Order: sequence, then structure tokens, then C-alpha cells
Amino acid sequence: MRQKRSVRYAIGYSILAILLCVLLIWNLNAGSVNLSVREVLEILAGHNSENTAIIWEIRLPRLLAAAMLGGALSVSGFLLQTFFANPIAGPFVLGISSGAKMVVALVMIFFLGRGIVLGSAALIVAAFVGSMISMGFILMISGQVKKMSLLVISGIMIGYICSAITDLVVTFADDSNIVNLHNWSMGSFSGMNWSNVRTMAIVVFVCLALTFLLSKPMGAYQLGEVYAQNLGVNVRLFRVQLILLSSILSACVTAFAGPISFVGIAVPHLVKSLFRTAKPLIVIPGCFLGGAVFCLFCDLLARTAFAPTELSISSVTAIFGAPIVIWMMLHRSTRKG
Repeated sequence: MRQKRSVRYAIGYSILAILLCVLLIWNLNAGSVNLSVREVLEILAGHNSENTAIIWEIRLPRLLAAAMLGGALSVSGFLLQTFFANPIAGPFVLGISSGAKMVVALVMIFFLGRGIVLGSAALIVAAFVGSMISMGFILMISGQVKKMSLLVISGIMIGYICSAITDLVVTFADDSNIVNLHNWSMGSFSGMNWSNVRTMAIVVFVCLALTFLLSKPMGAYQLGEVYAQNLGVNVRLFRVQLILLSSILSACVTAFAGPISFVGIAVPHLVKSLFRTAKPLIVIPGCFLGGAVFCLFCDLLARTAFAPTELSISSVTAIFGAPIVIWMMLHRSTRKG
């Protein structure tokens, strides 16, 4: 039995790794200027070409950002699902992404109006503050309601309130500020540079390492709070750690790419179905790889489907992610019935 599980895990990781490699190459080749695989490899090897800047300054930072932020969003969703013990929980559905979007928009408009351009770190801090504000309301509501469906509805309402405040502020902002906010508020990986990539890499991989350290208490927590306490897990501290890590990861995504829908719900479910387990030690790296694959695929479609017009990344992830969530809810209701 153990050998079968090991083979299944190896096959699952191999599938995700192959898909990731294919999409990395495909994203480098595809665009307004189509490049051959050979030309891309020559440019990456250091050969000068008229298309060198396209690869090194535009496409490579963008695809690395899409891979890292997609993985971060997926892991954030898995942490929230573990925290609330429900697969429907996610940063977008619970309004956490909308809270981050609201504070980032307020901060950007305030400083842009004074001719100050904020750095990546400041945007991440602003997004984290917004995430924690929304998470605080969610935790307050979770103490009052027992049904997860009511909590999800409350999260959606919080998301609408935050989006309404954002829209209201943007309406009265200067035209130049609105132009700067538009692409970001719709969700997009465009405009990434190497400075952004370095900053997000530090935040994402530090959080990922800390998440790995929580894999054992997370596995115990999945079996119930009492079971985790009997194994010596400080449940209160553990829950705070889950909240902070999930909020930082989703804040990093929102700060750089805006709100992205359904990745945090759909990908963890697909990964758990692929590996047929919910063990954090297996699912966490799987979620990161799966989120990277999902966002690279969606970003490829966003860039190329109606080129030269570019779709918002959130629109594409919703097209593929929403049906997965609907199927998951129907499957759960059928199984309970």
C-alpha cells in the first residue's frame, strides 16, 4: 500500500513538473513576436539578438512572477481551507483579496496624488494590512456563526463592501491615478520587472519554508483540535501562524498582480484529487507547483487568445476555476446525500 502511494506521488509530481516546464517554454515563445525554441535557448545562453530584451526584460520576469504568485495563492488557499476545515474557503471568496486591494488602492492614490511612487515592500505591507482587516472581520463572524455557508456568504459581502469602497475612491481620483490603477485592479501579471521578482521571491519562499515547518501540526489539526492538543500542538498559536502566513501570501499576490479569483480554491482541490491525499507534506509543494501551472496557463491565454488585446488574468482564472468549484460543491453534496 505504501509503495502504491509513493508511485502515485511520484507520478503526480512528474505530471506537474512536466506541465510546468512545457508552459515555461511556451510562455517564452508565444507573444506578439513569436520566437522559436532554439532562438529562446540561444538568448538564455547569452547570445545577443534583436529579441534579447523581449525575453530578459519582459517575458522572463512576467512568467517567473506568474509562477511564484500562482503558487503562493494556491498555498494560501490551502492554509485557509485547513484553518476553516472547508474546501470552499479561499482568499478571494472570503474577501481577503478585496481587503488587500482596497488598502493598496487607497495608499496608491494617496501617494500618487503627491507625486510619490511606492516601492514593492510598501505595497506588500499595505496589502497585508488590508488582508488582516478582512481576516479580522471573518474571524469575528466565525465566532458568531456555526455554518460554513453563512461564513462564506459573509466573506463575499465583505468583499463587495471593500470593492465598493475601492470603486468609490477611484471614481474621485485623478485621471492619471486611475490609469495606473486600472490594469492592476483587474488583475494582471504585465509590467513585472526583476526588482519585483526579487522581492516576491524573498516573501514567497520564506513563507513557503515556514509553511513546511507547520506541516506536522497541520496534519494533526486536520484530524481535529482536540487531537492536535493531545499531540502537544498549541492550537491558538498555530491558528495565528496559519492566518499570518496565508495573509502574507495573498497580500504579496494582490500587491503585485491585483486580485486573482478562484486559484486559491480550485488548485488545492485538484492537487488533493491528483495525489488522493490531504497530507500537508505532500499537498503543499503540489499546491505550489499546481498554482504555478494554472496561472502560467491562464496568463498565456490572457496574452494570446485575443492578441493584441490582453484579458485580465482574473477573468481567465474564473473561466477555468469557477466550474471546478461548482463541480466540487455538487460532488460534496451528492456524497453527503
